[in-house]
Amino acid sequence: MTIQTPINNTANNPAGFPDVGELSRLASQFFATLPNGKTAGGFEPSEKTANSGFNTVESSGSPQNLILAGGSLPSLIPNAVAPNGVPDTVLQSATGFEPKFSNVLLGVPEAQGLEVSSLTETSGAPSTPYYFLGEASGAPVNTQAAPVQDEFNAQSFGLPSDDDLRSLLAQPSRNPSDGVSAQSAKKDNVAVPSAGYYFLESANLGNGIDGDVHAQSAQKEKYQNRGIPFDINAIRRDFPILQERVNGKQLVWFDNAATTHKPQSVIDRIAYFYAHENSNIHRAAHELAARATDAYESARNKVAKFIGASSPDEVIFVRGATEAINLVAKTWGVQNVGKDDEIIVSNLEHHANIVPWQQLAQQVGAKIRVIPVDDTGQVILSEYAKLLNPRTKIVAVTQVSNALGTVTPIQEIVALAHAAGAKALVDGAQSVSHMRVNVQAIDADFFVFSGHKVFAPTGIGVVYGKRTILENMNPWQGGGNMIADVTFEKTIFQPPPNRFEAGTGNIADAVGLGAAIDYVEHVGIENIAQYEHDLLEYATYYLKPIKGVRLIGTAAHKASVLSFVLAGYSTEEVGKALNEEGIAVRSGHHCAQPILRRFGVEATVRPSLAFYNTCEEVDRFIAVIHRLSAQRS
Repeated sequence: MTIQTPINNTANNPAGFPDVGELSRLASQFFATLPNGKTAGGFEPSEKTANSGFNTVESSGSPQNLILAGGSLPSLIPNAVAPNGVPDTVLQSATGFEPKFSNVLLGVPEAQGLEVSSLTETSGAPSTPYYFLGEASGAPVNTQAAPVQDEFNAQSFGLPSDDDLRSLLAQPSRNPSDGVSAQSAKKDNVAVPSAGYYFLESANLGNGIDGDVHAQSAQKEKYQNRGIPFDINAIRRDFPILQERVNGKQLVWFDNAATTHKPQSVIDRIAYFYAHENSNIHRAAHELAARATDAYESARNKVAKFIGASSPDEVIFVRGATEAINLVAKTWGVQNVGKDDEIIVSNLEHHANIVPWQQLAQQVGAKIRVIPVDDTGQVILSEYAKLLNPRTKIVAVTQVSNALGTVTPIQEIVALAHAAGAKALVDGAQSVSHMRVNVQAIDADFFVFSGHKVFAPTGIGVVYGKRTILENMNPWQGGGNMIADVTFEKTIFQPPPNRFEAGTGNIADAVGLGAAIDYVEHVGIENIAQYEHDLLEYATYYLKPIKGVRLIGTAAHKASVLSFVLAGYSTEEVGKALNEEGIAVRSGHHCAQPILRRFGVEATVRPSLAFYNTCEEVDRFIAVIHRLSAQRS
């Protein structure tokens, strides 16, 4: 193979650089003449890849770095390939890439981004090992990458040998959150690229300690030394919406208490249902009805196992936690709560766990009693005990506050309710995605949650009820699917749970909920709880000292919610400033006005975290709050 020597065209390149067009032509010639007509890593030389947006010249006219992987690239092939074709090990090791190329690696589309057709020949292998998670009705999974043949010796081009790369990859992998900034870290006076995102600079990172980056690095190291229980890069690739850009910035989703995003396995499972299983359930003898019924009831079984129910018959599908509480109030409540009886709720409750009980109290002449909270936002058990009396019929309390993140001592609350002869309903909308829930261990009479808070679709939720209680409850709605026999004189109802699922339910999204539970269980809810706890601690450490910040809710036990106000700003102004940087938070009263008023505020800014969030995203958030604080301090 003969390659002509590039010619310096000093007329067109006054700085003395070689002619870029000539270099590009020679590079194309070189790759076109590799064995088998292929380029390194299995690329087919084509006009498409040659003009894919990996430009050799920036708009400023200065040449960009040209990255040649060489024949050693196959040694970097991981077990799973990202949707954009980039292997996980490249994401972990190639941290010094120029920003534009880095965005492509992260799956963020550019106006003229690098188009990578494939780094491995995977025969259509899915991007995540969690695809369908062994669903019987799911498509078969093939995560085995076909071997890619070395095309030439990397050492002949001054690149690392196979042994060098193996030695490098044998070292402990670095996570994206390892670096304090995207510039560089110093080790033995040698600059090494950090793993931080390119848009973070140490000068802009707020840490609440007079800009002391060393203190921030120490805190981050303390957080990371606890060990991340899963590959955060692989997790993030499973959630396609995290690749979105908002106002030109990569999306940071800190609004998880409002709703969580969906992994690709859930999206695919719903699509598969509509493509291969779509039918009404329970009422036909044909094949699709059987498939749909199996998928729907399989989801019920998964929910029962996930929350520790003794039987799938204790699981009722509804639209969400709001409908779930209304169902209990308008069935069990109407049957069992009468004039001058008492209903106890806590000061922490979401409106959905207040309004239905108010409506019931007004209907039957009952009273609402409220458990107070202390200055940290935790319920006061001694005051709660004083509220209990023979007139108490039901205690309805959240397990995790949506506005403050407080984790309540729910087992003690339920035990005290039972000791007084009352029933207990637990609102688990904010708990099921953050911690292990076992309804039998809690001994809840009712437990409710929404699917969309646990990475499942909207419009699907669950009522758990003890079987003995459900059997004595009247139906909430009448119609098809909940009857055993109907005449014009009387109707015989089905046993639970069908008795409470009148009409055609949200079949596809129930199946999607089952897929979301599969995903969470595969990752491990305990692993999720550990990671989110440490991330919340990290975020609190840097947010709390910022001048003008007041945290609302500082209980010792919290889930992944930070609620705060910033002096000199309305919550809407803070939310807007964060949105301009691509950071999504909730600002307002969060449908929990009573608890905010307990702390003397009408609204807060509420970042809420999930296990796909990172330290770098927290850093971006903290930097904005520092900037706002400095502007009006």
